[in-house]
Amino acid sequence: MKRFVVGEARDQSTLFPTLLDDFIAEDNPVRAIEAFVEGLDLKDMGFKGVDPHATGRPAYHPAVLLKLYIYGYLNRIQSSRRLERETQRNVELMWLTERLTPDFKTIADFRKDNGDAIRRVCREFIVLCRRLELFSQAIVAIDGSKFKAVNNRNRNFTATKMKRRLEQIEESFNRYLSQLDTADHTEPALAEAKTKHLKEKIIKLKEETARLQSVEEQRLQSPDQQVSLTDPDARSMATSGRGTGTVGYNVQTAVDSQHHLIVAHEVTNIGHDRGQLFNMAKQAREATGIKELKVVADRGYFKGEEILACHKEGITTYLPKPMTSPNQAKGFFPRDAFRYFPESNEYSCPAGQRLIWRYETIEKGMKLHTYWSSACASCAMKEKCTNGKQRRIRRWEHEDVLESAQSRLDWNPEVMRLRRQTVEHPFGTLKAWMGATHFATKRFRNVGTEMSLHVLAYNLKRVIKILGVNEIMRATRA
Repeated sequence: MKRFVVGEARDQSTLFPTLLDDFIAEDNPVRAIEAFVEGLDLKDMGFKGVDPHATGRPAYHPAVLLKLYIYGYLNRIQSSRRLERETQRNVELMWLTERLTPDFKTIADFRKDNGDAIRRVCREFIVLCRRLELFSQAIVAIDGSKFKAVNNRNRNFTATKMKRRLEQIEESFNRYLSQLDTADHTEPALAEAKTKHLKEKIIKLKEETARLQSVEEQRLQSPDQQVSLTDPDARSMATSGRGTGTVGYNVQTAVDSQHHLIVAHEVTNIGHDRGQLFNMAKQAREATGIKELKVVADRGYFKGEEILACHKEGITTYLPKPMTSPNQAKGFFPRDAFRYFPESNEYSCPAGQRLIWRYETIEKGMKLHTYWSSACASCAMKEKCTNGKQRRIRRWEHEDVLESAQSRLDWNPEVMRLRRQTVEHPFGTLKAWMGATHFATKRFRNVGTEMSLHVLAYNLKRVIKILGVNEIMRATRA
């Protein structure tokens, strides 16, 4: 083995350090985990087992198991069985848990039984970031992303999926019956073998039909007409690819634009983002403590009521309006071609005619004003405007709030680039850490706990990168 680096013989006696602490460098991230957890009031946060029972077998202190989980998610070890093995061979975990080796059931039960407390720990780390003055900029980006649940697409049923599956079964049933008729004209021995095989397939199809009918009863009883058999809380959601989708959860995040820290997050099973803007903006403001917060989101969040709620709370929004006008799709003038004059409460059309106020209506709790011109019938540009009697413009009573939001975006188009640079990176990082299967637990409560641990690990790694381990330790002990 000349000219190679040579290792030591396995039977050679070795003098290890006498202290386990000597194996852990001063800037090792496990020291930051230790300092952060030791600085928490676990009883106040709602962790079970902080006060030991007077009788029975002694239990593990919640701090030990919390440190174990934070380390695991920081190092992509989410499985309780893998964490059990790591406590027996990983020197960093030996130091962190003081050589305690809880079994996988104890580790898994801790996460299941302390979900609310773990989510509070995630929020407490954001409070620590506030003390470290990491939220000096008043801009956060909001976005949602689909994460896969522990539920195969074949075990999720919607009305469309159910109809397609029953049609496939009917086609297969008719094909097998046709093959049975054909088999009667073949040799007797071959016909008997084919007939037996086809009859077995037909029996399986009948069993599948009966199973689907039972599932259909469950689906019809569901409020959203959808059922998932493995994880009942997971839902089928469309993704960006054409004709693709996933069964899982829609995770909402609000990310600080300066350091890309996730200041707020929430797990939902609603496949769109339209009703999430105000909720996430409010959580972000409470987390960062910034009163005059600026929020930027994509057009999937555009909803008049949400933007109005943010406006009333003093939260400034930047988001584009979706281009969904049916008139523009037909080749008519878009809504933006009509200019509104607030002083006279009327519109001006591309032909220069006045569209005056006619009446108001209430639709879905929204007060709408309707405008049109009496000159539409004789207008030379009518064919480019409408195929009806007149072009009608409807205006929400709070339309000025939406117009102000659009104006802000027109004057600051660079915020949309800032949004992409801010909020897309954390989602990519988290999904890479999670692996191909994303979530490993089922039901809302457990998935929310798992997401909080991922967010806590992500934020901890970001702050270690920004400030270093020693600064975190100093802040937690202050």
